[in-house]
Amino acid sequence: MESSDLTKQENNSKPVLATKHEASFCEFTEAVRAYRVIFQDSVEQLVKLSQGLIAKNFEISEQYIKKKISVANFLGVIRIIWKDVLLLDEVLLEAFLPDYCLQAAQAAVKQYIASKFSHLLHNISDALTNVHVRHNEGMEEHPLQIALKAGKTAVLQGSMDLLLDFRKLLDDDLGLLVKLRDLVTDWVQEGFQDFFKALEDRLLVHSGRNRSGSQEQGITEGAQVDKVAAGLVLVLAQLCVFIEQTATPRITEEVAAFFSSGGVRSYENGPAFVPGEICRVFRSAGEKFLQQYINVRTQRISVLLKKRFTTPNWFKHKEPREVHMFVDLFLQELEAIGAEVKQLLPPGVLGKHRRTESNGSTASSRSNPLRDDTMSRSNTQRARSQLLETHLAKLFKQKVEIFTKTEYTQESVVNTIVKLCLKSLQEFVRLQTFNRSGFQQIQLDIQFLRGPLKEIVDDEATIDFLLDEVIVGASERCLDPIPLEPPILDKLIQAKLAKAKEQNPVSP
Repeated sequence: MESSDLTKQENNSKPVLATKHEASFCEFTEAVRAYRVIFQDSVEQLVKLSQGLIAKNFEISEQYIKKKISVANFLGVIRIIWKDVLLLDEVLLEAFLPDYCLQAAQAAVKQYIASKFSHLLHNISDALTNVHVRHNEGMEEHPLQIALKAGKTAVLQGSMDLLLDFRKLLDDDLGLLVKLRDLVTDWVQEGFQDFFKALEDRLLVHSGRNRSGSQEQGITEGAQVDKVAAGLVLVLAQLCVFIEQTATPRITEEVAAFFSSGGVRSYENGPAFVPGEICRVFRSAGEKFLQQYINVRTQRISVLLKKRFTTPNWFKHKEPREVHMFVDLFLQELEAIGAEVKQLLPPGVLGKHRRTESNGSTASSRSNPLRDDTMSRSNTQRARSQLLETHLAKLFKQKVEIFTKTEYTQESVVNTIVKLCLKSLQEFVRLQTFNRSGFQQIQLDIQFLRGPLKEIVDDEATIDFLLDEVIVGASERCLDPIPLEPPILDKLIQAKLAKAKEQNPVSP
């Protein structure tokens, strides 16, 4: 019998070919029967020939598996091989073909299960990659939403389809497969455990990181990616949450219902599938991806801030005439971040955290220490003293909690990024030396930022505090920290607002 005959049996919709193979193998069996009658010392040769034929058929089945063979076709191939074995065993008992076939089938079924997990891993990776590519080509309006939906579907529906295929292996009444049921149960459980470990590694690759690299290296690499890649990291964070909270419990239910009984795994080794460990791994991975997204976005803005403060000669700065354009670029970056988080994260449940008179400050212009009358005096030393005294008083009066744990909400992520950026801004200011005009430019830019940032961030108290910190830092690095008069400051800010309104008219 030619090995190509078995290949033709993969498509069970062709009964003519199946009949041809059966007739061909029957002829081979009769030839073996006649050969051993005529040549009574040929048993050893016939045993080797028969075992070689079975081994060749399983080699062909391995090629099918690599080509993503369906479970129905795979079972069809196994049935053909088993039927051939039973026919041949009737005339050649010395070959112990059923036992030989059982060992070969064990390897084939295990390979099939492993290949299904491998294909699922590739499908999930392709789902994330394809959406990213389509966005780069301008084909999708909300690419992050689509990427997350595709990833969720690939993980959960793909796993459910996998379990359905494995149940068909488990429920098949073929004698050969019945003997492998306990092993199939173990392989499925072990397969899911290994699959989720491999999935975590694959998500790390998509994020631009790797398990062996340091956190600092991952952040540095992340700072070099564009905003779409940064958004993809946020997709990965949400996908990890989905795997932990939805996919793993659902898969656990199916495994417990159909793949929990039996098994030959020793008691000492413990259970093969440990959902608690999977949940812990993806909870941790999700938090790391969320932090990576924040780091990438923050460092992107930090590059902008660094360029702004290292480029000019602040010691020779001219009198401010308008709000600097870096403010617009800063707000544009925050707008892009807001658009990303709105696609993927739910809104928070808490309202705005506004400041009141009881905590030593208000949301009005009086909260700015630069508005104090004392600061407008011509005496430089008294102006500096008043500024520092006001700052120290705020430190004692206010109990501002700047950094809290980042949650998976729009407000929490945006709040954290803005606060980190303002802290970076404060550090850049402290590295420069300002003349009076340079200090006044910082005052103008920071004062203008108060309004837009309070619309973006729900913690107004912290925003006021951090912005005041920037101005205080600039005053400490200024030789003549005399602020702009309030009327001049308001005039420049109103001019900027009018210009922005003219450039971006509100549509009726």
